[in-house]
Amino acid sequence: MRDGFLKTAVATPHIRVADPEYNADQIIDQAEVMASDGVKLMVFPELAISGYTCGDLFLSDSLIEACKVQLKRIADETSDCDALIFAGLPVKYAGKLYNAAAAIHRGIVIGMVPKTFLPNYSEFYEMRHFSPGFAEPQLMDFFGLEIPFGVQVLFENGESLPGLCVAAEICEDAWTPNPPSIGHAMAGANVIVNLSASDEVIGKDSYRRQLVSQASASRICAYLYASAGEGESSQDLVFGGHDIIAENGTILAESKLFQPGYVTAELDIGRLNADRRRMNTFTQWESNHYWKVPFLLDECETRLKRQFAQTPFVPASQTDRAERCEQILSIQSMGLKKRYEHTGLKDAVVGLSGGLDSTLALMVTVRAFDLLKLPRDGVHAVTMPCFGTTDRTYDNACSLAKALGVDLIEVDIKDSVRRHMSDIGQDESVHDVTYENCQARERTQVLMDLANRKNGLVIGTGDMSELALGWATYNGDHMSMYGVNAGVPKTLVRHLVKYCADTAEDQELSKVLRDIVDTPVSPELLPPENGVISQKTEELVGPYELHDFFLYYMMRFNYSPRKIYRLAELAFAEEYEPEIILKWLKTFVRRFFAQQFKRSCLPDGPKVGTVALSPRGDLRMPSDASAEVWMKEIRKLENSLHKNRLQNFVS
Repeated sequence: MRDGFLKTAVATPHIRVADPEYNADQIIDQAEVMASDGVKLMVFPELAISGYTCGDLFLSDSLIEACKVQLKRIADETSDCDALIFAGLPVKYAGKLYNAAAAIHRGIVIGMVPKTFLPNYSEFYEMRHFSPGFAEPQLMDFFGLEIPFGVQVLFENGESLPGLCVAAEICEDAWTPNPPSIGHAMAGANVIVNLSASDEVIGKDSYRRQLVSQASASRICAYLYASAGEGESSQDLVFGGHDIIAENGTILAESKLFQPGYVTAELDIGRLNADRRRMNTFTQWESNHYWKVPFLLDECETRLKRQFAQTPFVPASQTDRAERCEQILSIQSMGLKKRYEHTGLKDAVVGLSGGLDSTLALMVTVRAFDLLKLPRDGVHAVTMPCFGTTDRTYDNACSLAKALGVDLIEVDIKDSVRRHMSDIGQDESVHDVTYENCQARERTQVLMDLANRKNGLVIGTGDMSELALGWATYNGDHMSMYGVNAGVPKTLVRHLVKYCADTAEDQELSKVLRDIVDTPVSPELLPPENGVISQKTEELVGPYELHDFFLYYMMRFNYSPRKIYRLAELAFAEEYEPEIILKWLKTFVRRFFAQQFKRSCLPDGPKVGTVALSPRGDLRMPSDASAEVWMKEIRKLENSLHKNRLQNFVS
């Protein structure tokens, strides 16, 4: 459960109608199997101890008492299971019969939650047997132990997983306009369990899936849905055992219909809590009217089986990826279109290096001009060869401008840069940061002054990954009049350019775009070696696939370095050694904090995804914030990794 992960399961055991002892046997056996699998939260279906289809047998004292006895046996025989277990049964209280969910922990029934909404339509007639549950919990006797019985009950974990809060609702409760789980979530529950008996009719499984997914999304919670299945009476209905685990709108696990057993998923409780903190529209009220029942799970390291994509900004499916690329290009171009409509200008200046970022910026600018029905020769692509320019990137820049039909301007800046370096006393043979930035700032000066001359805007080319790392020359490529790529991470830039290549009708355009995609990322500020790029960005600051992974989880969910490192180890197990991942994570954190001053004065640019770095929008961060809290955690990881390596070497 470290790092906020909790392994959960929903189960559909094979049952016999009105045979509580047999059903208890199945629940106990399955609970033991799930416990051995590391499951800490288990959910069984509605009325699983009796069977849902008992009909008027629910009125039998014999059946009701047998269910109570078997619930006690389930608790006794699962006392060694370190888990919170929910199972359904009919319960007598104050002269009424209730359809209830019992919560069991370490051999003790710690609470019961009655069903609020009883369906009495179509094939359902629950009000014939049961009474609606009441909100305010009352104390009831269960074999000499007083436990809370009512709808408003929260089960809160202690120190082993702080912030874990579980609540229950039953089947029809979820299908109503005002389900109890809304109140549960607003009172603090971040995991909702639903004990259900939902019969199968054509199309109901799809609707059920949508219902569970949306419930978890609207309440920003995990939602565990366990449904009745094989063994229920088929007199009029058939139950498919449709079990679902969802987390904030995403289905993590789902059973196949008519296949009894259980499905598991690891919930990220930390992520849920982070999302709730971030979204101030999520209202949480004082839960004094709720009965809070404490329970404590043993602390352990949850073995993670859930997948973490190496490129969280890039959809895995080719179809989804193409759709995402089209949408992003539309957002970028529509943002630029609005800026031109507002200013009334008809010219654009784009520095074109022959690399990925400037190519994407040019493609977006051309698309915006086409939307505005402005001639493409109003787009001025400026190539500025200098000391590090290679034939490949120069030729690609020229070929791209020609294929798009834009105005190509070449300004060789070597002499200007040499004069400037001479003026400030910079030795041209010293290839330091001054040597590099002299070129970057000269390029920006050329673009800005050309924009003045053409009465146009300088379109920025820098992407979000570069902004996160501060990999931009302050008042050089860092500056523009509208940064169309500001919300696009580097790993996605490559796919956007590839999408442009795949969808281009002109074969020459497609060809040059594909070669640009295959070109190493480089600012080309150092002289080439044997005519090829010598300065490769990823060899200097680290692989962008790692940095984008770090960026996503740090900004989207505010994960700690320890948690990000753990997820990166899983995601990149086949590509990078742990030491390499930790090395570049340290670089990312150090640069992210040190370079905030560059992000504090960014030009306008469109947000395209859930992660953005604009100082006017998503990231209100002081330029002088200390990184010590984060770096201290990384140092602990380094020490732990070193100790493990040393122990392995000794052994």
